[in-house]
Amino acid sequence: MLLITAVLLSACGSKAPAKVRVATDATWPPFETVDETTKELVGFDIDMVKAIAVKASLDVEFVNVGFDPLLAGMAQCQYDAAVSAITILPERQANMLFSDPYMNAGQIVAVKIDNTDILSKDNLSGKTVGAQIGTTGAIEVGKISGATLKTFDTVDLAYLALQNGQIDAVVADSPTAAGFVLKNADKLKMVGNVFTDENYGIAICKTNTDLQKKINEGLAAVKADGTFDQLLTKYNLVAK
Repeated sequence: MLLITAVLLSACGSKAPAKVRVATDATWPPFETVDETTKELVGFDIDMVKAIAVKASLDVEFVNVGFDPLLAGMAQCQYDAAVSAITILPERQANMLFSDPYMNAGQIVAVKIDNTDILSKDNLSGKTVGAQIGTTGAIEVGKISGATLKTFDTVDLAYLALQNGQIDAVVADSPTAAGFVLKNADKLKMVGNVFTDENYGIAICKTNTDLQKKINEGLAAVKADGTFDQLLTKYNLVAK
């Protein structure tokens, strides 16, 4: 009886990993996308959060949603966390917590390969410029005098419209822009320099400071043991 009691007490004392629902908009390769063959979520952000979950003893469940609903859901704590190439902005910090920054993500302009009149963001006045709705790219285009903003539900639709000549340029985060341009190097190019200073972070429910602490500790651990750098190499990314 004493042995049985000891086993039961031991079992009760061991905690199962905390379940964490993580929202993502899987339209941002190489950060998050859906593998066409397996239908599984893949990408840098996905692998990074999985690695963090191991270090922090978290049980992660990903939820694929649009970027606008993702931000709205995070503001209402419908999800525990979100990872989707999310830029840390003051207006977002008012509604949600963020992890420590993990990558520089300044904005940059992309145009068709044969475009010769747009050399940087300074040439976007009088142009129709695409960006994903709710993103910092859309916010920045809105600040450019004379530019017409056209928003898209997903960033890949913006790049498709650019390729089809329906818009003149796309403004998006430099790491994701590089990914799209690399895949379509015969059709697209980036022009000018990165023109904002901003960083990606993992968004967290604003009331869950304990989860924020665990994620930050996990992020620090995957950076310390080389996992983060291995993922950068795997997805052809460079942290700045």
